[in-house]
Amino acid sequence: MVLDLLLIALAITLDPLPLMAFVLVVASPRGVWKGFSFVLGWLACFVVVIAVVLSLTGGRPPPPKSPPSTAVLAVKLAIGVGLVVYGAYRYRRHAARPGRRDDRAGSPVARRGRGSIAAAAGLAVLLQPWGLVAAGSVTVVKADTSHSSTWLVLVTFCVLATAGLLAAQLYVVCAPTSAQHRLLALRAWMESREEQAIVLGSVVVGLWLTGRSIYELAG
Repeated sequence: MVLDLLLIALAITLDPLPLMAFVLVVASPRGVWKGFSFVLGWLACFVVVIAVVLSLTGGRPPPPKSPPSTAVLAVKLAIGVGLVVYGAYRYRRHAARPGRRDDRAGSPVARRGRGSIAAAAGLAVLLQPWGLVAAGSVTVVKADTSHSSTWLVLVTFCVLATAGLLAAQLYVVCAPTSAQHRLLALRAWMESREEQAIVLGSVVVGLWLTGRSIYELAG
C-alpha cells in the first residue's frame, strides 16, 4: 500500500494542469488569499476521499482472498488499465494534432477561479486528476488504522500530492512580486510539455497498478 500511495501522490503533484491554473489564480488580485483557498480546496478533496473510504472499511482492510478484497483488486486493475488507455489516447491525439493541447488550465472555468476566493477552492476540486484520486482511494482500502504508521502514510500521501502547490504558495507568500513573474514563466514552459507529463504519469501509474493487481489476483 505504501509504495502505491507514494507513486500515485507523486503523479498527482507532477500533473501540470492544476499548477498551471494555480499560477493564474495567484497572479490575479488578492492572489495570495486565493492561492490559500485553492490549496485548501485541493487538500480537502484528499481528506474527504480518505475519510469516506475509512468510514466504509472501518479502518480495517478486507481479509486476503475474500470477495471484498478480490473486488477491490478488480477495481484497481480496471483503473490501472483505464489510465494506460487514457495515456495512449492522449499520446495518439497529440501525435495526430501536435498543436492541440488541453486548455483546462486556461478555460473559462479556470478564469472564473480568479474571480473570488471561494471560486478558487471550487476550481481546485474541478481540476483534480480524478483517475489518480480514484486509484488512491482504492489503495486506501488496505489501510489498517490500528497502526500509527498507517496514519503517517496517509498524511504523507496528502502532503506529497499537494507538494507542488504548497511550494508555489510559499513562494508567493515570501516573494510575491518575483514569484508571479517566475511562476508565469514556469507556466509558459509547462505548456509545451504538459502532454508528455500527462501521458507519462498516466501510463507509468497505470502499468504499475495493472501489474500489481494481476500479481495479487494470481497470487
